Amino acid sequence: MYQEIIKLIRKIYDTDNFIPLHEPRFRGNEKKYLNECIDSTFVSSVGKFVDQFETAVAKFTGAEYAIATVNGTAALHIGLLLADVKPNDEVITQPLTFVATANAISYCGAHPVFVDVDKDTMGLSPEKLKAFLEKNTTIVNGKCVNTLTNRIIKAVVPMHTFGLPMRIEEVVEICNNYNITIVEDAAESLGSYYNHKHTGTFGSIGTLSFNGNKTITTGGGGMLITNDKSIAEKAKYITTTAKVPHSWEYHHDMTAYNYRLPNLNAALGCAQMESLPGFLESKKNLAEKYNHFFKKNDAIEFIEPISEGDSNFWLNAIRLSNLEVRNEFLKATNEAGVMTRPIWKLMNSLPMYKSAQCGNLDNSEFLENRIVNLPSSVI
Repeated sequence: MYQEIIKLIRKIYDTDNFIPLHEPRFRGNEKKYLNECIDSTFVSSVGKFVDQFETAVAKFTGAEYAIATVNGTAALHIGLLLADVKPNDEVITQPLTFVATANAISYCGAHPVFVDVDKDTMGLSPEKLKAFLEKNTTIVNGKCVNTLTNRIIKAVVPMHTFGLPMRIEEVVEICNNYNITIVEDAAESLGSYYNHKHTGTFGSIGTLSFNGNKTITTGGGGMLITNDKSIAEKAKYITTTAKVPHSWEYHHDMTAYNYRLPNLNAALGCAQMESLPGFLESKKNLAEKYNHFFKKNDAIEFIEPISEGDSNFWLNAIRLSNLEVRNEFLKATNEAGVMTRPIWKLMNSLPMYKSAQCGNLDNSEFLENRIVNLPSSVI
């Protein structure tokens, strides 16, 4: 079975060489824009490509505003600060996520609380979230208070795992009932939609990532997106060291961050955005090839988006029968020069988050032992 899968992947990518999990593609104006940026000498956080990149992402996602940052983690950190997350507050997120989600919460001095995911989306479960809030919280003076810790739950950070849209509308409705702000982690889901609306635009704030392994890349880079003008203005201000505008003086009126994306990276992003529609079409075709193949194998399930979702298929994923089979699959494929990867270790199992409060995590634990990512580069 494993050899047939390896053969399929080699046929798709038409190579006998090592096949990475996800590598970037540079097929457009990347070199042209980079040279133009270098010739302009504006290679740092000021320059026309930063503005153009923000405009392109806002237009593509349907958000009113987009603020470019050095990476997705920085965008998420700023998003949480703008959601008024303060030291000793709590933020609910899912344990099945990349560590940056939990780290950004810690950067604020807040405490992550882990609530389970749904098996089909691998994203935060509305059912589990509602059950956790009903059991563990009360509303005091308009704020959601954790009755176990007496801390305020300020925000919820749902994540669209591997670009598969989770049930974000249900999570938003629940959070509205509890006066909790949504900061939507759409780092992996540029080009994904839930009920025809782009991920990252459901909550007050959404964040994107343009790391080297994402659907498009700026080398590093991230984006905060919002429909709230005041949030957008504050985000741009505190990601630019809170420098008060002046022709020559340096005056800063608060402790802030040097998180703005350099123009050089944004030039790359502008070219990548031009190629994005083609990238998404290629990734959809790749997913269809995988799905067709695995339909013939009852022992392996190809993970498809739910009916309300339209995925960018950033990383294609399969579900194996158990941990032993998963490990055998990972060994066989990687030893054959075809890179596959298990899903992340659950956040609550990491040493810095072992003491975090958790709900019932049966689904996350089930998926941790079974999910594997397949090579997903644009063909």
